[in-house]
Amino acid sequence: MLVQEIIRRKRDGAALSEPEIGFLVRGITDGSIGDGQVAAFAMAVFFRGMTMDERVALTRAMTASGAVLDWSGRRLDGPGLAGPLLDKHSTGGVGDKVSLVLAPLVAACGGLVPMISGRGLGHTGGTLDKLDSIPGYDTAPDLDLFQRVTEQAGCAIIGQTAELAPADRRLYGIRDVTATVESIPLITASILSKKLAAGLDGLVMDVKTGSGAFAQDQAGAVELAESIVAVAEGAGLPCVALITDMNQVLGRSAGNALEVGEAIATLTGAARDPRLHEVVMALGAEMLVLGGLAPDPMSARGRLEAALDSGAAAERFARMVAALGGPTDLIEDPGKHLPAAPVVHPVLPERPGVVTAMDLRRIGLAIIQLGGGRRDTADRIDHGVGLGEVAGLGEAVGPERPLALVHARSREAAEAAERVIRDAITLGETAVPETEPIIRRLAGPGR
Repeated sequence: MLVQEIIRRKRDGAALSEPEIGFLVRGITDGSIGDGQVAAFAMAVFFRGMTMDERVALTRAMTASGAVLDWSGRRLDGPGLAGPLLDKHSTGGVGDKVSLVLAPLVAACGGLVPMISGRGLGHTGGTLDKLDSIPGYDTAPDLDLFQRVTEQAGCAIIGQTAELAPADRRLYGIRDVTATVESIPLITASILSKKLAAGLDGLVMDVKTGSGAFAQDQAGAVELAESIVAVAEGAGLPCVALITDMNQVLGRSAGNALEVGEAIATLTGAARDPRLHEVVMALGAEMLVLGGLAPDPMSARGRLEAALDSGAAAERFARMVAALGGPTDLIEDPGKHLPAAPVVHPVLPERPGVVTAMDLRRIGLAIIQLGGGRRDTADRIDHGVGLGEVAGLGEAVGPERPLALVHARSREAAEAAERVIRDAITLGETAVPETEPIIRRLAGPGR
C-alpha cells in the first residue's frame, strides 16, 4: 500500500478499509510514516470525517498498537476485589474532580477501576495534574504495579504509559499542533483505544457541555457521545454516556491541590457540594449497573451512598494513594501534605447581586495565568494556586459572600485573576432557574 494513496482517498471523501487503516496505524506506531503524512491524514479526517465502521477499525488498530492488559491470569486478593473492570472518562471541564471521588467509591462497591487519565488541556484541568499535587504519588507506574494497586485498593488512577496505545500518543501529539484536536472520529478513537487497552468490562462517559467544556453546545456534545457509545459497542466494550452541565464550576474549587482537598472532604463527609455529589452518583450508578453490581440505578445509588457514608470509599482512596507512593495519612491530615499558596484573596463583587452566568473558559484561563495550568507543554505547574469557595449560579453575593477566593503566589497575581473573575461572572437582581447537572443519557441498544 502507498500512504499517499490512502491519504488521497480520505481527502476525496472515500471510506477507508480495515486493512488500509491498519496499515496507517502500524506506520504511525513504528515511525515508518512521517509526521507530515500523519498530519495530512489527520487533516483529511478532520474535514471528511469517518463512518462508524472506519471509527471502529481505527479504534481497534490503535488499541492493538501496544499492550492490552490481561486480567484473567491474575489473582485478585481480598474480599470484593474480584469484580468487573469498570471505568469512567470525562471530556474535561473546570473544577472537575469527579474521578477522585468516583474511582474509590465504585471500588468500595465491588468494582475494579483501572483508570487511565490525562493532564490539563487548554482551559480545562487534568486529573493527573491534581494527583501530582500529592507528594510521592506516582502517576506513571509500570503496568505490573498498576494492576497490583488496582487489585489491592480496588482502583488506581494513572496516566497513559508508553506501552498502552502508542499510536494514540504519536497521533495526538501531531493533532495538538495541527489544529485537528476537535475531530470527533479522532477524539473517539483516542479515548477508546486507551480504555480498550486497559481490558475493561464497561465504560461510562461524562460528556460535558457549556461554557467550560470543549463541546460548548449540546448538539456537539450529543454527537460526540453518540460516536463514543456506538464505537465502543462496535469494538465490544459496553458503554453508557451522560451529557452533563459545565456552565459553572463543578464543586466549589478549581485548581489542583484545592480540588484534591475538596475531593477528600467529599469522601469523608466534611463537606459535599450538591451538584458534584449528583454527578458522582449518576455516573457511579451507571457503572454499577453496567458491571452487574446493582440491578437498577436506584439500588446502585443506595449502595453508593452507603459506601460514601460508611467511610469505605475514603478508605479505598487512602489505600490507592499509599500504594502509589503517597502519604499514608493524607485523608486524616490533607493540609499537612497538599501544597498551599501564600496569598488568599477574596474577590468581592462590585455590587450585591445574584450570579446569573459564568464564562467558565475565562475562569479556567485565569487559573492557568496563576500558574495552575500550562501555557506551553514544558511549563511547570504550581499545584497550590487556584480558586476556592466559588459562588454557584443562583447564589447571592455581596460584601459578606465573595465571588471566589483566589489562591495565588503573589498579591499582583491575585489581583490580575480578580479582574478576570469579575468580568467572567455576570450578576443580576433575581435568581436564575436552577439547572440540573445531568442533561441527557445515551446508551447502546438494551442498556
